[in-house]
Amino acid sequence: MSEPGGSSAYSFGNLLLYFFRLGATGFGGPIALVGYMQRDLVEGRQWLTKEQYRRGLALAQLAPGPLAAQLAIYFGFMKRGILGATLVGFAFILPSFVMVVVIGMVYKLYGGFEWMQAVFYGIGAGVIGIIVKSAYRLATVTLKKRALLWAIFSVLFIITAFTEQEIVWLFLLSGFVALFVFAPPRFLTKLNGFVPAMALMLGEPRRSPQLDVLTKIFLYFAKAGAFVFGSGLAIVPFLHGGVVQDYHWLNERQFLDAVAVAMITPGPVVITVGFIGYLVSGFPGAVAAALGVFLPVYLFVVLPAPYIERYAHNQKLVAFVDGITAAATGAIAGAVVVLGRRAITDIPTGAIAIVMLALHVRFKIPEPLLIFGAAVAGLLLFQFTHS
Repeated sequence: MSEPGGSSAYSFGNLLLYFFRLGATGFGGPIALVGYMQRDLVEGRQWLTKEQYRRGLALAQLAPGPLAAQLAIYFGFMKRGILGATLVGFAFILPSFVMVVVIGMVYKLYGGFEWMQAVFYGIGAGVIGIIVKSAYRLATVTLKKRALLWAIFSVLFIITAFTEQEIVWLFLLSGFVALFVFAPPRFLTKLNGFVPAMALMLGEPRRSPQLDVLTKIFLYFAKAGAFVFGSGLAIVPFLHGGVVQDYHWLNERQFLDAVAVAMITPGPVVITVGFIGYLVSGFPGAVAAALGVFLPVYLFVVLPAPYIERYAHNQKLVAFVDGITAAATGAIAGAVVVLGRRAITDIPTGAIAIVMLALHVRFKIPEPLLIFGAAVAGLLLFQFTHS
């Protein structure tokens, strides 16, 4: 990463190089990534002012989409408009995309080998320990002490844990409930164009037999990308319901491995869709999945960006997003339960999950190191539990 101190000459090429390096080396998830941007671009290189950073962060928090990718795209838009947003987004996403595709190739070629099963035996359990903390932190940060949001969180947590799938209309309902409570009526005239657009995003392309596999992949992941609020982990319940239960593209084990891939690679967490797409339909499937999940992210940034200062503090929009965020956070917590039932299958995997969680909480060890430790534990323990 760049040095936090001192300024350096700005050029758009240097900005692209910075985001390429961040995408290749930025571990820690969305909170860490936006922290790196603040440290490097505002305090260190002084390529952005504090006000510019805050405006970008406000938009990223209001709109659906993975936080870090949105912020990167917004900064690109500020510097070079549509072209800048496109190039910065591409530079930020490309390194981790290449990594997950390579991992997908290795996984597909050697996934049946015992050593790889052993590695993911440990990683799957380790992921559970890590995302428990992530889900807890996300809930406490986003919901704070607002009783209604905790109620929405609880309902979605229970429903997701028991049904093991996402119910999209509940997310929209949660947004409207919060809107009515926190910013009562006079919202219909401002949302009447937004709701039909979201309804189109939520269409069920799997019901159209004419669609080929790549089109289905693209449309499904575009729908998922439209409902990731704040943290890449929010995409987990959406993907589980569609990828495993509806389309049957992956089995439970493969899906958990895909979550593990998201944890061991840098850059945006949701780039794991490239891994999933590769398993489903090779490199074209990886491209279709990545384009699908990031297209809503891109559009939700570049379309409202010119008006961000005018609408960033609109109370009705803030309330609506708060409700959806609470629902997404509850779904994340429910997904932890769903994934935990699959990953923790015996005493060794339970022990790995507990140890990973304890190390993560007590010593704040970076996720990649924890995943590496879980992989080693899996290699050591797998032979005893599967002999």
